[in-house]
Amino acid sequence: MLTIEPMTMEHLDAVYAIETDSFSVPWTYESLRDEILKNKMAYYFVAVEGGVVIGYAGMWHVINEGHITNIAVQEEHRGKGIGAALVNRLIAFAVEKEMIGLTLEVRFGNAAAQRLYFKHGFTIEGTRKNYYVDTKEDALIMWKNLGPIQQ
Repeated sequence: MLTIEPMTMEHLDAVYAIETDSFSVPWTYESLRDEILKNKMAYYFVAVEGGVVIGYAGMWHVINEGHITNIAVQEEHRGKGIGAALVNRLIAFAVEKEMIGLTLEVRFGNAAAQRLYFKHGFTIEGTRKNYYVDTKEDALIMWKNLGPIQQ
């Protein structure tokens, strides 16, 4: 059975393994550790099945918005709805925290991730030229509105 739960230090080794397997320029172990221990804006969740971490997702709560930092799933578990479950948890968390919306950057060529975000109501709002340091690939800036701007 799949569960989505808050990420703790006990999950860090597994999350780091997923990170390094998933991204050409992965976050360092120390960066992920600092997200848990030091970054008061950071909220991370793990997907656990049979006691094993098979995916994770994170976001920063910046004023009244959420900025999704990373979503990754072990390769052998991709295409099974794990990413969708993680996105749903981030959206639910953002709603709980009364955020007005969520934003993220995604590689221009990452069609699978874009489909996931479109499915969850994200739209393309712009681009960041040469965003990815390894390939100089552009990033699409995506946004999901969660409600009216609070004044």
